[in-house]
Amino acid sequence: MSAVWLHVGQCGNQIGEEWWQILTRENVPHAEADRYPFCSPDGKLSAICVDSEPKVVRKLQKQVKSGSFRKNNLIVGKRGRGNNWAYGYHGLHSANEKNLLERTMESLRKEVERRDCYCGTMLFHSLSGGTGAGLGSRLCEAIRDENSLGQILTVTVAPHQAGESPLQHYNSLLCLSWLQRHVDGVLLFQNDAVLRRTAALLGKKAPVSDMQPQVSLSAMNTYVASCLAGLFYPLKAFTTGSGISVGMEPWELLRSACPMPTMRFLHLAQACKRQEWGLSHHVKSDSEPLRWGTVFWDSLASSVVHSLPRESHAGQPHYSTSVLAVARSYQEDTFLLSRDSVLRKLKQAYHEAYPWNPFSLSCWTDSLNIVEPGCHSHLLTICANHGSSAELLQQVVARAEAMYETNAYLHWYWRYGCEEADFQQAFETLCSVADDYSRLGE
Repeated sequence: MSAVWLHVGQCGNQIGEEWWQILTRENVPHAEADRYPFCSPDGKLSAICVDSEPKVVRKLQKQVKSGSFRKNNLIVGKRGRGNNWAYGYHGLHSANEKNLLERTMESLRKEVERRDCYCGTMLFHSLSGGTGAGLGSRLCEAIRDENSLGQILTVTVAPHQAGESPLQHYNSLLCLSWLQRHVDGVLLFQNDAVLRRTAALLGKKAPVSDMQPQVSLSAMNTYVASCLAGLFYPLKAFTTGSGISVGMEPWELLRSACPMPTMRFLHLAQACKRQEWGLSHHVKSDSEPLRWGTVFWDSLASSVVHSLPRESHAGQPHYSTSVLAVARSYQEDTFLLSRDSVLRKLKQAYHEAYPWNPFSLSCWTDSLNIVEPGCHSHLLTICANHGSSAELLQQVVARAEAMYETNAYLHWYWRYGCEEADFQQAFETLCSVADDYSRLGE
């Protein structure tokens, strides 16, 4: 029982809704012992849900199993933060509403005290909104100051490049720089990439048609949540002798995937296939399940690397400092038999930057696929510290800089306490990180 799960803003709580629905399913085998990393001793989820408006948090409370959340951990305000990082970071200048930051940190302290062993905080948020980006940045800073030994891992969603808000480039710039300074790892999801991946998955299941499958926001959030479940649902390898997980998966992930302190942005991809045996009269030999399992793992690896951005717009290949593969299947042995083939394929696709690093490619396995429990399925989740993060950072810097040079919308940031130094430091921080990623493989 090591983590506190913190959802901030509309996006953070919407992903949280899908995440907790997966974790609180009734039909998951041996789930009771595996729920300890997510629950307090009294059975309540160790989760804090924060938003400056009540609508999304109230919906989450209704959709997830009744009684799962602690009432005092559902923290809402009465007015939004105007999609403004400065407004979210500095908060209201009014005594009429108790500070969201104060209330959240108070709940966090109590959750930390309920932990048998507190190791860190998982924070879910977006880069574009005032609450998710601004308050999320302030919370990362406050949590780091108050619990300096605890780690912070964020689930961060970047907005569509086509535009969600006129202030999204400023918000992303400032939030990303705060994350680089105050957190240990960033699981970075880009809405455009999530949309493409979700559409591809829906397209496979939908009837053959010339029409592009419609992708709902809920479907995109479900994909993000399933990637997280593939990574963080307890594995037998990390359980104690009693069979109860202590929830070390997020922190073992950081040790595996963030070997370089200056590069903390992680790319996730996932593929899942259900194994079908064909006609009912077909008779399987003893070796056939293993043979079919090997075929499935090779197919899943190909599916994952197919969606991977291989090179920059300038034609330069992307490299990785580290790659972690998590394989879940009711036939765990089938992955072990095809392990070398799968890892070789991943190594070629992700372009290992440091061949001298003996731990640059790791794999975890488990017999329970939490995403599709109770069926013959294979799930492969890949987390990589990948150079494609530089593309996003460079785009954010370029677009924010173009607006900054014309003084566009800056008065909204000065109005709520932001200063020029905040922007200058943010530009320098992200340019430095992007350069580090761009130099991988040299």
